[in-house]
Amino acid sequence: MPPKLVRKYLLINPNTSALTTQRLEDTLRPQLPQGVELELRTASFGASYIACEASHAVAAHACLDVWAQAIQPPSAPLDGVLIGCFGDPGLFALRESSACPVTGLAEASFIQAAALGPFAIVTGGERWKPMLERLAQSLGYGQQLRHIETVAPTGAALLADPAMALQCLGQACQQAMRPGVRAIIMGGAGLAGYAKLLQPHCPLPLIDSVQAGLALLLAGKAPPALRTASGFMASWAHMSPAMTGLHVKS
Repeated sequence: MPPKLVRKYLLINPNTSALTTQRLEDTLRPQLPQGVELELRTASFGASYIACEASHAVAAHACLDVWAQAIQPPSAPLDGVLIGCFGDPGLFALRESSACPVTGLAEASFIQAAALGPFAIVTGGERWKPMLERLAQSLGYGQQLRHIETVAPTGAALLADPAMALQCLGQACQQAMRPGVRAIIMGGAGLAGYAKLLQPHCPLPLIDSVQAGLALLLAGKAPPALRTASGFMASWAHMSPAMTGLHVKS
């Protein structure tokens, strides 16, 4: 009998919060089909929650470091990588360096929402608005993103207080229903699961960014790898051994 084929995916939590990683695992593990393996890893440095430009920039480095460690021998080749943060830190760098499809919670949910028409976003943390507008523009969804409704509590605070989160996010969804909006993205690892809870109270489709990320990878619809071999085109100084060892010539 031939060996059973298993698809292996890596989910990177680019902040240092083990609680966030656990939320991602609790949300996605029960949905994995047979023959799919999901490895979750947490950033070893950076912010406990990404909520500003500086923490986002550091998280991109942390993502690269986690990925570099995850593909060290004797690890099996990856079939895809999911960045478990709605701001997709390190997305373009990982896509350049990895030999497999890479997507993030934001990109995946943009793709899913855009299939329904113009969309809005509900997320935690007021500083995210310009960051997400820039990301949507860079990914080609600037025209379809009609509104971003941020709530004052960060995703971490929402994760820690479910009752407050339901009330706060429910109000935000009502505010996000602007003319022309056809779907609302519930953006962020800390918001995983709330779309399902709030959907009965919202007339527009609510998209869970965490579930959208996994669904895109499993369906084979994530943007393809740019290269056939993994590695960095740059040679590093004072980086982790895992990153330093992955220098390849262009």
